[in-house]
Amino acid sequence: MTLKTSNQIRSDFLEFFRSRGHEVVASSPLVPGNDPTLLFTNAGMVQFKDVFLGAEKRSYRRAVSSQRCVRAGGKHNDLDQVGYTARHHTFFEMLGNFSFGDYFKRDAIVWAWELLTGVWQLPKERLLVTVYHTDDEAFDIWHREVGLPTDRIIRIGDNKGAPYASDNFWQMADTGPCGPCTEIFYDHGAHIPGGPPGSPDEDGDRFIEIWNNVFMQYDRQPDGSLVPLPAPCVDTGMGLERISAVLQHVHSNYEIDLFQHLIKAAAELTGTQDLEHKSLRVIADHIRACSFLIVDGVLPSNEGRGYVLRRIIRRAIRHFWKLDGLHADGRFWRMVKPLIDVMGDAYPELGAKHALVEQALRSEEAAFATTLEAGMNRLQGYLAESGNRIGGDQLFQLHDTYGCPPDLIADLVRENTDKGWQLAEGALAEYESLMDQQKQRARSAGQFGGGVALPAELIARLRPTEFVGYEEREADDCRIVALLRDGKPVETIAAGDEAVIVLDRTPFYAESGGQVGDIGELLDAAGNRFAVTDTRKLSGAFHGHFGRLEAGTLALGDHLSARIDAERRQATVLNHSATHLLHAALRRVLGEHVTQKGSLVAPDRLRFDFAHFQPLTPEQLARVETIVNDEIRRNAEAEVHHMGMQEAIDFGAMALFGEKYGERVRVLRMGEFSTELCGGCHVHRTGDIGLFKIVSEGGLQAGVRRIEAVTGATALAEVAAAEERLARIAGLVGGSEADVAEKVRQLLERQKKLERELESLKAKAAAGATADLAANAPEVGGARVVAARLEGLDAKALREAVDQLKSRLSDAVIVLASAVDGKASLVAGVQGAPLGKVKAGELVGHVAAQIGGKGGGRPDMAQGGGNDGPALKAALEAVPGWVGERLG
Repeated sequence: MTLKTSNQIRSDFLEFFRSRGHEVVASSPLVPGNDPTLLFTNAGMVQFKDVFLGAEKRSYRRAVSSQRCVRAGGKHNDLDQVGYTARHHTFFEMLGNFSFGDYFKRDAIVWAWELLTGVWQLPKERLLVTVYHTDDEAFDIWHREVGLPTDRIIRIGDNKGAPYASDNFWQMADTGPCGPCTEIFYDHGAHIPGGPPGSPDEDGDRFIEIWNNVFMQYDRQPDGSLVPLPAPCVDTGMGLERISAVLQHVHSNYEIDLFQHLIKAAAELTGTQDLEHKSLRVIADHIRACSFLIVDGVLPSNEGRGYVLRRIIRRAIRHFWKLDGLHADGRFWRMVKPLIDVMGDAYPELGAKHALVEQALRSEEAAFATTLEAGMNRLQGYLAESGNRIGGDQLFQLHDTYGCPPDLIADLVRENTDKGWQLAEGALAEYESLMDQQKQRARSAGQFGGGVALPAELIARLRPTEFVGYEEREADDCRIVALLRDGKPVETIAAGDEAVIVLDRTPFYAESGGQVGDIGELLDAAGNRFAVTDTRKLSGAFHGHFGRLEAGTLALGDHLSARIDAERRQATVLNHSATHLLHAALRRVLGEHVTQKGSLVAPDRLRFDFAHFQPLTPEQLARVETIVNDEIRRNAEAEVHHMGMQEAIDFGAMALFGEKYGERVRVLRMGEFSTELCGGCHVHRTGDIGLFKIVSEGGLQAGVRRIEAVTGATALAEVAAAEERLARIAGLVGGSEADVAEKVRQLLERQKKLERELESLKAKAAAGATADLAANAPEVGGARVVAARLEGLDAKALREAVDQLKSRLSDAVIVLASAVDGKASLVAGVQGAPLGKVKAGELVGHVAAQIGGKGGGRPDMAQGGGNDGPALKAALEAVPGWVGERLG
């Protein structure tokens, strides 16, 4: 029988459930849209989280997907094990079928069995299952309907010291939707060590979990009690790599067709004959995670998601170097094409963005080579300072500052034990502690904090907020459906309370897509007034009005009038529409690789971050600005269309990084120039923007640039301010605005000429001074000693003066000083016979210590500094005596 490929297995799964009424839903990006609680998409249910919570409704109640997932940071971090075990990965695909209040346990279990034993024809005797120990319903379905013997149905209890703390009881959080699960295991055979789940040997590799069916049937309350959900749901997950290994009759995931293709490509690139080499596995795994993270908008950086990506890339590069050394043009980026060969059909976006992926990987490898050189220099310094022992603090500094991960340093230490290199006892534990402290600081700073969220019981009860603010700036008869004070639901609020109000409908735009939230007021005829200082999305579907009750009292059910700050909104709208035009203009000038990496749309400015690997030239910036203003003058209508996601893509719409889109999307089209998915607020015609002006462009991180710009009245004010500055400069240089550039050029030429003349005069003065000093230098112990202060010389000129004295004196000890603004510079030199007993570094250090400073350097030349004052004169006068003691 011909074995199925991984691609065929993925297709089998999707088709099986499609034929049973499931909507085939495309994989969502690895960056969860509008979900700050997750670093990466790490499970198939992530894109359906709001559906499970009841905050989002879909047109279907059954779904099936093959979801791209990454587990390489935060709670789910398998990075250090990847490549060294049979089943750890940074990137994997999760096959899953889902029911949103439709079918439940029976259908989920029966279909799972039918697919495994019917379609894929797995031997029934090789399968066994686990159920939660009190889930008699699932047990009976497995035994009575599927026909599985009771000895192959294992009840798993609470083994973690708390109720429902079990591998077979799943929960989304400490409160909210949860329920038992049943896991399906495959027995690889008695020749593989390990015992069945629930046994002391369960961590062995014989019995491998291949499918988990979660039955969300309860809502866990703050007191720990379970309340049945009105519409129980099903959430399943089966790793494509694991089931492929089973169906292809291999034990390790790295032996499946997909990985074998990548491993062979890496072996060919490195000239490695041993296809079992662990480094090849690391490379094969990491190219998938890195490529798809870049495709989904993440680029290497020193924080957040970009930091995790950088760590994965550098780990892969390190393994390339272990196999084949350092190459000028890099190696890792060449793995992108082999990856497209095996995954490009399932994920065409990989091929569409291959140039961006290759460029990002190539740039990072070049940067890592440079960084590593600096890190190795610092490592040598640490070794010299600490007697060849590396401690945890040094490991942390090498990683945090120089990007050298601890496993790389540990490898280098092991490779140099003959030189006495060693890791200090407890170094790795200390490093981990310092890393944990850093992570805690990041969490405290809210890097991926969840912020204010609605409790699960409110989400299940409330309908998503109806936003009426695209055309309206105010709305009456808006009913309060939720009140939060200190993050907790309350019935009423009183004057002076800081609170969050959720209305059933509102004209207030909640911060999203870079556009800031509206401010304004909520009020009623009785004089109750709530000042809204911000509006944010809560749990993805509800508009939270943040602010303070200025007067009166408010209670659930009250009806209010909502008034936004219309002038502020209008200024924001101009910047938002201009951002879309800017994006399109950048792609036209720089290339299609330009994609949005973040934005801020505020009333006073817009900020746009985008993928590009070098600074824009003045000519490119000018062209971008001209193109945007041309489109503004063209005054095209800003058309809004509502359509299905695929229809929008076919329409030419471009999705934006980090955004979450539902089945029906809102498309903004401005003429033939810009078409994007966007839920924000915009102008009616591009001419409303008035004027667009770029105020800055710069690098944000490797591969990401940032442009800041202004529009409308703010742009006019920027132009007026620039004209005023130009007029002021013209007045200062004695010219008109028309010839100011020529006047400034002439002044700069004159300045350069004067600087050259000044340097020449300084050199002549120094030469004259050194001649006098050499002629009058006293002899001490057979050597000529010069200790003097020279005015008006900087450190460079002092060094030149010392060199001149050395050329005049064959055996000499010299120290010269100069001072500017109360700070003294010192340079010392020793030449000839005194070098055996007098060191320049010791001399300059001795003098510097007496003036509150320090210094050091080579035996023949050193420099330092300190404070100017009477102590400097005394210190220089004492130099001959100090020298005499050493030459004596």
